[in-house]
Amino acid sequence: MTERKPFFIIGYMACGKTTFGRALARKLDRQFIDLDFYIEQRFRKRIPEIFAERGEEGFRQIERNLLQEVGEFDNVVISCGGGTPCFFDNMDYMSHRGVTIWLQATEARITERLLVNNANRPLIKGKSKEEIEQTVAKGLSEREEFYSRAGIHFSGEYLEDRRQIDSTVEKFLNNNIVI
Repeated sequence: MTERKPFFIIGYMACGKTTFGRALARKLDRQFIDLDFYIEQRFRKRIPEIFAERGEEGFRQIERNLLQEVGEFDNVVISCGGGTPCFFDNMDYMSHRGVTIWLQATEARITERLLVNNANRPLIKGKSKEEIEQTVAKGLSEREEFYSRAGIHFSGEYLEDRRQIDSTVEKFLNNNIVI
């Protein structure tokens, strides 16, 4: 049923979309596409540069167009940006075209990951732990209505090392008929 359809992984920043998606793609022998990286390669600019030049509306239009481009590929796992499902008809498109997976993580886990690796995240760069916690809580609250429309809800809580990543992918495959 889903052997060729794309998998779209959605969720908040630092929930583990890229880590999980890359491991899932490897296990299923599919191509992995990180949508933000795809956009950066296509435009030869970093996402913050595109935002600065075109504004959020311009960036979101680019994101939509390239989501629909990669969404037409078969046998791919696509890690979407945290805001991708929240604009235009992106969530409807992904749900119609393939399998949508909401990778969930607690506010505490997301904050922990952001404290360790925040260099490329303009929304939280330079913020204190408390400010990051507030940003995460607010962001999750605002986006939950979009994320919750995914066909599969799955935990990205345990993706901190190779053993956890492999175990999480195995658990996902054992609990969801996706092969």
